[in-house]
Amino acid sequence: MTWPATKLKWAATTIAGGTPSVSEPSYWAENGDTNGLDWVSISDMSGRPSVTATGRRVSLEGTRAARLPIGDAGTLIMSMYASLGHTAFLTRRASWNQAILGIIPSVTYDSHFLKYALEAIKPTLREIARSNTQANLNAEQVGNLAIPNPPPGEQRRIADFLDTETTRIDQLSTSRRRQISALDERELAVIAEMLAGGATQDNGQPTGWPWLPHIPTDWKIGPVYAYYLTELGKMLNSDRASGDRQLPYLRNANVHWHEIDSSDMATMHFDPAEAQRYSVKAGDLLVCEGGAGVAEAAVWDGRIDECYFQKSLHRVRQDGPLPVEWLMFWLRFAKSCGVFEADGNIATIPHLTGEQLREYRIPIPSDAQDRVAKTVRALTAMGDARAHLKQAQALLAERRQALITAAVTGQFDVSTASGRNVTDGVHA
Repeated sequence: MTWPATKLKWAATTIAGGTPSVSEPSYWAENGDTNGLDWVSISDMSGRPSVTATGRRVSLEGTRAARLPIGDAGTLIMSMYASLGHTAFLTRRASWNQAILGIIPSVTYDSHFLKYALEAIKPTLREIARSNTQANLNAEQVGNLAIPNPPPGEQRRIADFLDTETTRIDQLSTSRRRQISALDERELAVIAEMLAGGATQDNGQPTGWPWLPHIPTDWKIGPVYAYYLTELGKMLNSDRASGDRQLPYLRNANVHWHEIDSSDMATMHFDPAEAQRYSVKAGDLLVCEGGAGVAEAAVWDGRIDECYFQKSLHRVRQDGPLPVEWLMFWLRFAKSCGVFEADGNIATIPHLTGEQLREYRIPIPSDAQDRVAKTVRALTAMGDARAHLKQAQALLAERRQALITAAVTGQFDVSTASGRNVTDGVHA
């Protein structure tokens, strides 16, 4: 049967959090300070079913000054910013910031059922959030969310059923993540072997880099600018939507390691005189200039006839014997070894400036083209395997969401459902 619906604010009390003044040291407590209290931020709960630790703690003085709510272990919390609608349980007494809402169910609601009910409507929350300037949710919007209202006994049966079935799916998903992680490690090993040329302390020359200590004695080391032409893209401006030459451009969000996603392209006005400076052509390497994906790089394949790029990306073109893929693989390995963090790019938002990119020194082999071709073949096979695993992950996530939605809305009777068909076809 289909259950009647009610608004969340009639099923639970919702309590917004806050943040004490960061300029007042007495409002904050050191980790391990027994007089302090865990203070939950979005990063402490994202991707986790429960909050077991927090990056910061507040003092009792801080909780009083900011009038922070305090929840006991078992309190349900929900994110209103960033990872919209993610829910988690507290595992000990804690407070939370303004991006999070505490949810205390009424006596007629089971907290575990309520968590699943909120998970069921999570896919719809982004559209609701778009009505706000910052594309976040607020406490009023969350309170007005419609949730199913089955009898209390049925709520507990649904929650118990979903605990069992989602655990099975999550175990499969964890297995897939481990396989993907193993592929990532193997990929880095292949790239490291290419960049080192098989050199060791016994038969190679030292580089001075602890992360790539030796290269063959007949190789050179040179700066990026001696082998490639680099250019940052066009700066965004307030009138970019004006003008009759609205053309697609690539931005940071489109570029990932070894691949470019052109399914979500923005447009901007480009003058004909800007074509040479800001257009991309097949064979160009695009490198992320900043953000979490700093230094991620991929080669453009020319899938769009006339395409441009903006300032969040570097365009790199071959200007010598080294193919752009050589630099792409160097960036991949260097980032995995923390090179850009060690060079001072994480003070605020990570950045790889044009000057930094041009000045980096890289190994220069005499047979780079052959080495790149061999590496590309090896990584292509790994990429195919990774794509299959990610497809399986997506299918698991889709079925998990569908199962939760169907169960909490009463589309089937959980007391007679086996759930065995939930993971059919995704065990491989």
